[in-house]
Amino acid sequence: MDEVQTVSLAGGEKEITVIPHGRNTRRPSTEEITVIGPESKFHVTPVSEEEHELNNRVPSRPTPELKFELDDEGDTLSNHNSITALLSSKFRDIQKRLKQYGIESPRFRKRLVSKWESLNYDVCENVLYIKEQEKYKSKKWVTLRWLSKWLVMFSIGIMTALLAATIHFVVEKLAHLKFDLIKHYFDDCAKNNCLYQPALMWMGINLVITVAGAALVTFLQPMAAGSGIPYIKSYLNGVKIPGLLTFRAFVAKTLGVVMSILGGLACGKEGPMAHSGSIIAAGLGRGRINFCNGKSISFYSAFRNDHEIRDFMAGGAASGVSSAFGAPIGGTLFSLEEAASFWNQDLTWRVFFSSMVACFATNFLISAINGDPTKLTDPGLVRFNAFKFDLKFDLIEIPVFIFMAVIGGLSGALFVVMNYKLTVFRKRYLNKNWIKIIEAGLVAMVSAAVAFGLMVGINDCTDKAPFDSHAVTAAVYCTDKKHNSLSTLFLTTPEGCLKALLHDPFESHGPVSLVAFVLIFFLLGVWTYGLSVSSGVFIPSLAIGAAWGRLVGIGVAHLMPENPNLGVNSSLIKQLDVGKFALIGAACQLGGILRTTISLTVIIVECTDDISFGLPIMIVLMISKWVGDFITTGLYDMNVEVMGIPTLPFECPPLCDDLRASDVMSHPLATFKTKEKVENIYRMLKEETFCGFPVIEDDPMAPGKGKLKGLILRNQLLVLLKKKIFCPEGQVPPRNITIKDFRDFYPVYLKVSEIDLSDEEKSYVMDLKPYYNPSPYTVEQKFSLPRVFNLFRGLGLRHLIVTDEKNMPMGMVTRKDLAKFRVGSKRGLVKIEQLKIEDK
Repeated sequence: MDEVQTVSLAGGEKEITVIPHGRNTRRPSTEEITVIGPESKFHVTPVSEEEHELNNRVPSRPTPELKFELDDEGDTLSNHNSITALLSSKFRDIQKRLKQYGIESPRFRKRLVSKWESLNYDVCENVLYIKEQEKYKSKKWVTLRWLSKWLVMFSIGIMTALLAATIHFVVEKLAHLKFDLIKHYFDDCAKNNCLYQPALMWMGINLVITVAGAALVTFLQPMAAGSGIPYIKSYLNGVKIPGLLTFRAFVAKTLGVVMSILGGLACGKEGPMAHSGSIIAAGLGRGRINFCNGKSISFYSAFRNDHEIRDFMAGGAASGVSSAFGAPIGGTLFSLEEAASFWNQDLTWRVFFSSMVACFATNFLISAINGDPTKLTDPGLVRFNAFKFDLKFDLIEIPVFIFMAVIGGLSGALFVVMNYKLTVFRKRYLNKNWIKIIEAGLVAMVSAAVAFGLMVGINDCTDKAPFDSHAVTAAVYCTDKKHNSLSTLFLTTPEGCLKALLHDPFESHGPVSLVAFVLIFFLLGVWTYGLSVSSGVFIPSLAIGAAWGRLVGIGVAHLMPENPNLGVNSSLIKQLDVGKFALIGAACQLGGILRTTISLTVIIVECTDDISFGLPIMIVLMISKWVGDFITTGLYDMNVEVMGIPTLPFECPPLCDDLRASDVMSHPLATFKTKEKVENIYRMLKEETFCGFPVIEDDPMAPGKGKLKGLILRNQLLVLLKKKIFCPEGQVPPRNITIKDFRDFYPVYLKVSEIDLSDEEKSYVMDLKPYYNPSPYTVEQKFSLPRVFNLFRGLGLRHLIVTDEKNMPMGMVTRKDLAKFRVGSKRGLVKIEQLKIEDK
């Protein structure tokens, strides 16, 4: 029995009011429960709904409560102040607050935000569209359109490669100058006892550059923050993301990622490359560049619709990944596995073609920058580089790899949970622009201060030459031509740090240095991801995993005996083993954080140029994903959930076969007649937020009802009102409109506030017949939810009209109606939950 709040005695009967509260609160029963004892009868009186909700809003009780205990016969034994009850109440209150703040918070992960709308991927086959298609019914135009798509994909690959090579060149040159300067002061001040100078210099440089990059992203285009992959994934899933593909986002993303890396943040430029490639693809597909204040440069308009732009963006995202890692197949699979929800064979070939062009062009440009354009040895921004020996593995090593995969899954889940807590904290308390900039500067300063403290505090000296002959090394307190091993990890870019962990000689990094690096870089990676800067999480994840994987390799090298069958000396065996385990650790950590398997396997294999090691990489990626999914979702999925974006999974939620279209549809509907008064259209657009309106036949006997004639979109109506395509009843509109007039407003659509109509114009009539889609997708009320889901997912729909047996519209199924049913898996248990739709 729950705690007793009040007790009253009447006529030998004891009535007890039970008020459940706290973490394990249950809704009170509507019936009384009677407990019969030998001498007395207890009536458990249910609590009303108002009292129940009021009690749940009370965070804690200011005074100790009374607790009544009953003996075996049901009598009251004592009435005393129970410290146990007080502490239990306080503990439940703390648990409730933590639960509201944490992973089960209904505000951030149990909701969908209403502002996110779907793309119009389905082509509107109205009268204007049919007239336009009549002009292109010839072999010449079909061939020209086919070639145009391939030409756009080729241009996407070339432009993405140019951007990647430019970013690589700028980052490498400026970063080398920065770390050379810090090294000079390090070595001088270690002898002259003025180490505060390089510390302040390092922190100051990081602060200035990072604050500039954060201000650029925060004020120019906030959509450029982070890697952009969660947004790209959502867009390719069919969700419209305003501001994601603008020229301002491109400037903020490209310049911001350079400043983030030069500012010393624990981030990489590979994730933002996928976003940058998508922006390039969208711009080339539209044939127009939009600048500030509505100004633009237009070239062509044939592909200005959501259907074509979404397909081009799939190629742009794949080209970005391909140019970043030199992995064209991995980029194609990434776009397929992680992003796009609609796919076909022709699109697969075009995306792969774009990825190949991006990889080859990046290889040529970076090789030319390095002085040998014909060598073609740098196909991507980051390469794991070919290992000195072939990567081989023995059967006895598989259990070690599996153990490492479990570690990667657990640490990856911890990374996601900690970053989620931090994301919630930022949304609640760090939502001002100036606070975001200050936080980014603080992280940059802390990153420099911590790196400086580790290099000074851990005197791990080595005389082994680093893998990269151009690496910057600082002696600090080391003598006899030795250098501090941590300097090769901190006085370089994140990509250089990763290569050092993979390829440096066995004795280059001691266990103490590696443990300190893993702990610090892990926390810095959690803190950095989500800042208002352009940054990626690929390289930090790989570096963290490579560090603890190298640590495991050192332990295995000391525990396991040498293999005389290899025919090489002991030092070479150790160097091979430690690099191999570092690579496995990097794959485990990345799989535990991002939870993609096939594409990551191919990317890592392509980066290492060794296909024989693909099997253990695939094994550890799958196991790390399973372990991570047992605890929480992946990092990208977590961000999508926090933002409340209504993405659709690949499969319909289970146990929903008994649900019908009528159970999930939105109703009542706002409909228009084929000929509607302008005043009614204007008022409807102003009062309602619907983006699609069924058009019904005009039936004077049944106002507001009639057979379905078609579907017209909100943006179409706004363009018609803006162009004043209406006239007095019985007359013909004074002007005509074409498909091009609608494309001129794509993708920035009009708003109702931008429409100016006079009282006379509001009395006019608009004929909707030439503009609505006469053949929208419809289903009957008894259509099952799995079939509705398959239609939406397979055809990329935005609206699905539910009709009755007389073909009269009864409701509308939209993306949010389906996305609100979410399947979750936590601690091995599958659960289905219905999300709430909120305004923000």
